[in-house]
Amino acid sequence: MREPTAGGIVFRMTEDNKDIEILLIQDSKNRWTIPKGHIEPGETAKQTAIREIGEESGLKNIEVLLWLGKINFKYRRLDKLVLMTTQIYLVHALDSQEKPTKEKWMNGIRWFKFGEALDAIEYDDIEKLMLIAKKKIRSGEV
Repeated sequence: MREPTAGGIVFRMTEDNKDIEILLIQDSKNRWTIPKGHIEPGETAKQTAIREIGEESGLKNIEVLLWLGKINFKYRRLDKLVLMTTQIYLVHALDSQEKPTKEKWMNGIRWFKFGEALDAIEYDDIEKLMLIAKKKIRSGEV
C-alpha cells in the first residue's frame, strides 16, 4: 500500500542574520520531525506542503523556494506493509515575528538553531535534506 505525502523544511534567519533556524514539530511519540502530511486527491505535492505547514504550525506567511528531494519510509500497519513517499520542499518563513502554534495531537513545536535541529531530528533522510538545504541557503541559491 502506498501513501504519498509532502512537507517542508521550514527555515528563517536569526535576527542577526548569522544563523538558520529550523521549525520542528514533536509528534505524539515525542519524535521531532518536520511538518508533513498526506496528499489529498487533486492536490500537488507542493500544495500539500503549503497546506500541511499551515495546518500543523499555523504559519501563513511562507514561500516554497525549491524541491529538496523525496524520502521513502516503510512501516507495518496492522497486516499491511505501507510505503510512505514524502516530497520535501525548502520553505522560507517570511515573517520572523509570526509565532508557530501546535495542533492538539502534537507534543511540541518550536524553532531550533540549525545545529540543534540536526541533533533533534529523528529521521536520517530528513537530516540529509536539511544539510542540502543549509548549503543552498548559505550559497545564496535561494
